[in-house]
Amino acid sequence: MKKVKLTFVFILLAYIGFSQSNFTDLSIDRLNKQRQGMLVLGTWALGNMAVGAIRLGHTSGENKAFQQMQIGWNVVNLGIATLGYFSTLKVDPSSWDTYQSVQEHYKIQKILLFNAGLDVGYMLGGAYLMQRGQQEVKNAERLRGFGRSILIQGAFLFAFDLSLHSILSSDNPKLKPLLTQSSIGFAPNEVHLRLNLSK
Repeated sequence: MKKVKLTFVFILLAYIGFSQSNFTDLSIDRLNKQRQGMLVLGTWALGNMAVGAIRLGHTSGENKAFQQMQIGWNVVNLGIATLGYFSTLKVDPSSWDTYQSVQEHYKIQKILLFNAGLDVGYMLGGAYLMQRGQQEVKNAERLRGFGRSILIQGAFLFAFDLSLHSILSSDNPKLKPLLTQSSIGFAPNEVHLRLNLSK
Protein backbone atom coordinates (compact mmCIF):
# COMPACT_ATOMS: atom_id res chain seq x y z
CA MET A 1 0.00 0.00 0.00
CA LYS A 2 2.88 2.37 0.76
CA LYS A 3 4.29 1.78 -2.74
CA VAL A 4 0.93 2.71 -4.27
CA LYS A 5 0.80 5.89 -2.21
CA LEU A 6 4.38 6.80 -3.08
CA THR A 7 3.73 6.13 -6.76
CA PHE A 8 0.61 8.29 -6.62
CA VAL A 9 2.48 11.13 -4.92
CA PHE A 10 5.32 10.85 -7.47
CA ILE A 11 2.88 10.97 -10.42
CA LEU A 12 1.02 13.89 -8.85
CA LEU A 13 4.20 15.89 -8.28
CA ALA A 14 5.48 15.09 -11.77
CA TYR A 15 2.16 16.19 -13.28
CA ILE A 16 2.11 19.43 -11.32
CA GLY A 17 5.72 20.17 -12.31
CA PHE A 18 5.09 19.37 -15.99
CA SER A 19 1.91 21.41 -16.13
CA GLN A 20 3.47 24.38 -14.34
CA SER A 21 6.49 24.23 -16.65
CA ASN A 22 4.22 24.54 -19.70
CA PHE A 23 2.42 27.55 -18.20
CA THR A 24 5.75 29.13 -17.27
CA ASP A 25 7.04 28.72 -20.84
CA LEU A 26 3.85 30.28 -22.21
CA SER A 27 4.12 33.19 -19.76
CA ILE A 28 7.79 33.80 -20.59
CA ASP A 29 6.93 33.88 -24.29
CA ARG A 30 4.11 36.37 -23.63
CA LEU A 31 6.37 38.62 -21.57
CA ASN A 32 8.96 38.60 -24.37
CA LYS A 33 6.27 39.67 -26.85
CA GLN A 34 5.15 42.44 -24.50
CA ARG A 35 8.75 43.68 -24.23
CA GLN A 36 9.06 43.74 -28.01
CA GLY A 37 5.83 45.72 -28.17
CA MET A 38 7.17 48.25 -25.67
CA LEU A 39 10.34 48.59 -27.76
CA VAL A 40 8.19 49.38 -30.81
CA LEU A 41 6.22 51.98 -28.84
CA GLY A 42 9.42 53.48 -27.41
CA THR A 43 11.03 53.67 -30.85
CA TRP A 44 7.94 55.42 -32.24
CA ALA A 45 8.02 57.87 -29.34
CA LEU A 46 11.73 58.68 -29.70
CA GLY A 47 11.39 59.10 -33.47
CA ASN A 48 8.46 61.49 -33.13
CA MET A 49 10.22 63.47 -30.41
CA ALA A 50 13.42 63.77 -32.45
CA VAL A 51 11.62 64.86 -35.62
CA GLY A 52 9.44 67.26 -33.63
CA ALA A 53 12.45 68.83 -31.91
CA ILE A 54 14.28 69.29 -35.22
CA ARG A 55 11.31 70.84 -37.00
CA LEU A 56 10.05 72.92 -34.09
CA GLY A 57 12.50 75.76 -34.67
CA HIS A 58 11.74 75.90 -38.40
CA THR A 59 7.95 76.13 -38.25
CA SER A 60 5.27 78.48 -37.04
CA GLY A 61 1.53 78.58 -36.55
CA GLU A 62 -0.32 75.31 -37.07
CA ASN A 63 2.82 73.34 -37.91
CA LYS A 64 4.57 74.56 -34.77
CA ALA A 65 1.60 73.52 -32.65
CA PHE A 66 1.64 70.15 -34.41
CA GLN A 67 5.31 69.58 -33.51
CA GLN A 68 4.75 70.72 -29.92
CA MET A 69 1.99 68.16 -29.47
CA GLN A 70 4.09 65.47 -31.17
CA ILE A 71 6.82 66.03 -28.60
CA GLY A 72 4.47 66.28 -25.61
CA TRP A 73 2.37 63.28 -26.55
CA ASN A 74 5.41 61.10 -27.14
CA VAL A 75 7.02 62.01 -23.83
CA VAL A 76 4.00 60.21 -22.36
CA ASN A 77 4.35 57.33 -24.85
CA LEU A 78 8.02 56.95 -23.95
CA GLY A 79 7.14 56.89 -20.26
CA ILE A 80 4.52 54.19 -20.82
CA ALA A 81 6.91 52.14 -22.97
CA THR A 82 9.69 52.39 -20.39
CA LEU A 83 7.45 51.43 -17.46
CA GLY A 84 5.87 48.63 -19.49
CA TYR A 85 9.23 47.23 -20.53
CA PHE A 86 10.80 47.24 -17.08
CA SER A 87 7.67 45.93 -15.37
CA THR A 88 7.95 42.73 -17.45
CA LEU A 89 11.51 42.24 -16.18
CA LYS A 90 10.41 42.32 -12.54
CA VAL A 91 7.96 39.41 -12.68
CA ASP A 92 8.84 35.75 -12.17
CA PRO A 93 6.26 33.62 -14.02
CA SER A 94 7.71 30.43 -12.51
CA SER A 95 6.28 31.58 -9.15
CA TRP A 96 2.72 31.77 -10.55
CA ASP A 97 0.22 28.99 -10.06
CA THR A 98 -2.07 27.90 -12.90
CA TYR A 99 -4.82 30.37 -11.99
CA GLN A 100 -2.45 33.34 -11.84
CA SER A 101 -0.78 32.32 -15.12
CA VAL A 102 -4.13 32.27 -16.92
CA GLN A 103 -5.24 35.49 -15.22
CA GLU A 104 -2.06 37.34 -16.28
CA HIS A 105 -2.39 35.94 -19.80
CA TYR A 106 -5.82 37.48 -20.30
CA LYS A 107 -5.28 40.64 -18.22
CA ILE A 108 -2.91 42.26 -20.73
CA GLN A 109 -5.29 41.45 -23.57
CA LYS A 110 -8.15 43.19 -21.76
CA ILE A 111 -5.93 46.21 -21.11
CA LEU A 112 -5.01 46.43 -24.80
CA LEU A 113 -8.67 46.29 -25.87
CA PHE A 114 -9.56 48.97 -23.32
CA ASN A 115 -6.68 51.11 -24.65
CA ALA A 116 -7.94 50.63 -28.21
CA GLY A 117 -11.26 52.10 -27.07
CA LEU A 118 -9.40 55.08 -25.59
CA ASP A 119 -7.51 55.45 -28.86
CA VAL A 120 -10.80 55.88 -30.71
CA GLY A 121 -11.61 58.65 -28.24
CA TYR A 122 -8.24 60.30 -28.96
CA MET A 123 -8.93 60.23 -32.69
CA LEU A 124 -12.39 61.72 -32.20
CA GLY A 125 -10.93 64.40 -29.91
CA GLY A 126 -8.27 65.23 -32.50
CA ALA A 127 -10.88 65.46 -35.24
CA TYR A 128 -12.98 67.71 -33.02
CA LEU A 129 -10.04 70.07 -32.39
CA MET A 130 -9.32 70.22 -36.12
CA GLN A 131 -12.97 71.03 -36.81
CA ARG A 132 -13.02 73.73 -34.12
CA GLY A 133 -9.85 75.18 -35.64
CA GLN A 134 -11.66 75.68 -38.93
CA GLN A 135 -13.97 78.22 -37.29
CA GLU A 136 -13.30 81.80 -36.30
CA VAL A 137 -12.03 81.06 -32.80
CA LYS A 138 -9.09 82.14 -30.72
CA ASN A 139 -5.96 79.98 -31.25
CA ALA A 140 -7.46 78.33 -34.32
CA GLU A 141 -4.04 77.38 -35.71
CA ARG A 142 -3.06 75.79 -32.42
CA LEU A 143 -6.29 73.82 -32.32
CA ARG A 144 -5.72 72.53 -35.83
CA GLY A 145 -2.09 71.61 -35.11
CA PHE A 146 -2.87 69.90 -31.83
CA GLY A 147 -5.86 68.14 -33.37
CA ARG A 148 -3.87 66.80 -36.31
CA SER A 149 -1.17 65.46 -33.98
CA ILE A 150 -3.67 63.82 -31.61
CA LEU A 151 -5.49 62.25 -34.54
CA ILE A 152 -2.24 60.76 -35.89
CA GLN A 153 -1.08 59.56 -32.47
CA GLY A 154 -4.47 58.04 -31.72
CA ALA A 155 -4.47 56.21 -35.05
CA PHE A 156 -0.99 54.80 -34.40
CA LEU A 157 -1.89 53.70 -30.88
CA PHE A 158 -5.12 52.11 -32.14
CA ALA A 159 -3.18 50.07 -34.70
CA PHE A 160 -0.46 49.29 -32.12
CA ASP A 161 -2.85 48.11 -29.39
CA LEU A 162 -4.91 45.95 -31.75
CA SER A 163 -1.78 44.46 -33.33
CA LEU A 164 -0.23 43.58 -29.97
CA HIS A 165 -3.58 42.17 -28.82
CA SER A 166 -3.73 40.00 -31.94
CA ILE A 167 -0.18 38.73 -31.39
CA LEU A 168 -0.81 37.88 -27.74
CA SER A 169 -4.27 36.37 -28.28
CA SER A 170 -2.85 34.02 -30.93
CA ASP A 171 -1.55 31.99 -27.97
CA ASN A 172 -5.04 31.58 -26.46
CA PRO A 173 -5.64 28.19 -28.14
CA LYS A 174 -2.52 26.86 -26.38
CA LEU A 175 -4.21 27.27 -22.99
CA LYS A 176 -7.04 24.77 -23.50
CA PRO A 177 -4.84 21.68 -23.89
CA LEU A 178 -2.87 22.70 -20.80
CA LEU A 179 -6.02 23.22 -18.75
CA THR A 180 -7.80 20.03 -19.89
CA GLN A 181 -4.90 17.61 -20.11
CA SER A 182 -5.42 16.24 -16.59
CA SER A 183 -7.53 16.79 -13.53
CA ILE A 184 -7.49 16.00 -9.85
CA GLY A 185 -10.71 15.58 -7.86
CA PHE A 186 -11.33 15.08 -4.17
CA ALA A 187 -14.24 13.40 -2.39
CA PRO A 188 -14.63 12.03 1.14
CA ASN A 189 -12.03 9.27 1.52
CA GLU A 190 -11.20 9.43 -2.22
CA VAL A 191 -8.85 11.14 -4.62
CA HIS A 192 -9.55 10.99 -8.35
CA LEU A 193 -6.67 11.54 -10.78
CA ARG A 194 -7.22 11.69 -14.53
CA LEU A 195 -4.08 11.94 -16.65
CA ASN A 196 -4.32 12.69 -20.35
CA LEU A 197 -0.95 11.67 -21.76
CA SER A 198 -1.80 12.30 -25.40
CA LYS A 199 -0.31 15.40 -27.02
